Parts: sequence; structure tokens; C-alpha cells
Amino acid sequence: MKTAQDPRHQHRINMMQQLFSYSFRPEEGKAITAIIPHLPVIDARITVCAPEWPVDKIAKIDLAILRLAIYEISVTKEAPVKVVIDEAIELAKSFGNSNSPKFINGVLGTIIQTV
Repeated sequence: MKTAQDPRHQHRINMMQQLFSYSFRPEEGKAITAIIPHLPVIDARITVCAPEWPVDKIAKIDLAILRLAIYEISVTKEAPVKVVIDEAIELAKSFGNSNSPKFINGVLGTIIQTV
């Protein structure tokens, strides 16, 4: 069972925080170096799956969570999709606003239908 101290959960938190920072100051952190080249494709997928929310209008923390989850779903494919979505929703509950979990779940639900 996942706990707050689970190393995989902590790793995702670190990556999400670096992606969040990258939104303001594009400096690559060690953990997100592999993600950066995929951001144009990831952002294009977000645009297609959430057309009413342009990428530049999405809350930066939600964008960081989405980018990380989409990277895990479509590029690394190391964890089951359901686990990635669950983790993304948990991150949204912890770091986003009250609407973040629903928004993240909706966008990722649309993403997995197109994978």
C-alpha cells in the first residue's frame, strides 16, 4: 500500500516540483532532463484533450502534474496507467486547488482513450 514516504511517490513529487519550477524558469533539473524534449508533444496532447483550456491558462501546478503523468503514460510506460492516474490525482489533491483532481482526472481520462 502506498504511503507518503513511498520512494516512488517522493520521486514523483520531486519531478512534479521541478516541472513546476521549469514553468517559471526553464532550467533543467536532473530528474526532468528526460522529460524536457517531450514537452512540445505532451503540451500538444493536452491542447487536443482540453481544448477549452489553453496550456498557458492551466494552473502551473496542474500543468506540471499533467506533464509528468502523460510522460509516464506515453513515454516511459513503466507503471500501469491506473497507477499513474491515481498518483496524479493524489498529487493534485495535495498540491492543487479544489478543482485540480477532477480536472487532472478528466484530461488523463481523455488522454488514455487516445493512446
